[in-house]
Amino acid sequence: MESASQGLLSDAMTDVPVDSAAAARTAAPEGLTLAEEEELRSELAKVEEEIGTLRQVLAAKERHCGELKRKLGLTPLDGLKQNLSKSWHDVQVSNAYKKTQETLSQAGQKTSAALSNVGSVISRKLGDMRNSATFKSFEDRVGTIKSRVVGSRENSSDCLHSPLGAGEKPPQDNTPF
Repeated sequence: MESASQGLLSDAMTDVPVDSAAAARTAAPEGLTLAEEEELRSELAKVEEEIGTLRQVLAAKERHCGELKRKLGLTPLDGLKQNLSKSWHDVQVSNAYKKTQETLSQAGQKTSAALSNVGSVISRKLGDMRNSATFKSFEDRVGTIKSRVVGSRENSSDCLHSPLGAGEKPPQDNTPF
């Protein structure tokens, strides 16, 4: 039985075989009669044989499953996608995900409200600053400098003489680009 089951099973699924001759040489556990020990050994042999049969059936079913998937054009990548999709769905319906999502949503709302308040405060402070005497003085100085610069440009443009006579319009250029 040992060699037959090992030949049919994959290397990863082999059990440690029970050598009945070695088992017979060991003393019977305390509290067991020779008849009880023999009965347990017989039952153990049957269970090991059933395990071997079930592994053979499982291997045959896995081969059949692989053939069906191949005929349907399903690749291992398709199976991986399906598993990932199912896993993501399971995560989304989990209580931990829902609680985290709710917490992040609340945090986002609070952050938005805080930023809105900061914007209002900054706007109010800028308004207060604009109404301050220092800002008014600065604004007046900038206005004065601007009027001097603009005024000097207007005066200098009067000094430029146009080749056109007074009241003449420049000819229109209708040429395309």
